Amino acid sequence: MFTGIVTDVGTVRKAEQRGDLRLEIETGYDLGTVDLGASIACSGVCLTVVDKGEDWFAVDVSGETLSRTAKDIWREGAKLNLERSLRLGDELGGHIVTGHVDAVAEVVDVCPEGDSVKVGISVPRQLGPMIAAKGSISIDGVSLTVNEVRDAEDGGTHFSVNIIPHTAQQTTLARLAVGRQLNVEIDVLARYIDRMLSARAQ
Repeated sequence: MFTGIVTDVGTVRKAEQRGDLRLEIETGYDLGTVDLGASIACSGVCLTVVDKGEDWFAVDVSGETLSRTAKDIWREGAKLNLERSLRLGDELGGHIVTGHVDAVAEVVDVCPEGDSVKVGISVPRQLGPMIAAKGSISIDGVSLTVNEVRDAEDGGTHFSVNIIPHTAQQTTLARLAVGRQLNVEIDVLARYIDRMLSARAQ
């Protein structure tokens, strides 16, 4: 479990295709406090630490994960939002995030708004009922608040979020551009409610 509060921005320093894709990620974390087998959210994807050095850790990205996440983040030089797993007693500053991506979204609009940036995002229509105005959503592992949501003429669902200056400085969301792919995880509570309603309707 995670909270969507990014605590480091790592850099993929090596990407090697084996049976799975092995990534080495540079980080500012104290790796002495990170055990092999620990979970770290990498731009919203829960991955397992399989090796580590003084300033890097390694993860294996399976074919299933590659097929369900934004493509451009799994390459050498890519920046990743990092968050270590939640411990009992930690402050829940964002919302409950599982690290399981529901869909790959696309940025459809970027508009400065005061000191912040309003970002319009498109997701598949089936996720629409689980996204609510003023509800929480995880974008590339960052906990954000939904401003508004609507079904769009292109067949998808569009919603908007605001990226405040602090979030822009502490994450990879500073330079979003139209067409950029993003990992989206809806609020886990909405996911369960949708499942229960679907089962009740059968």
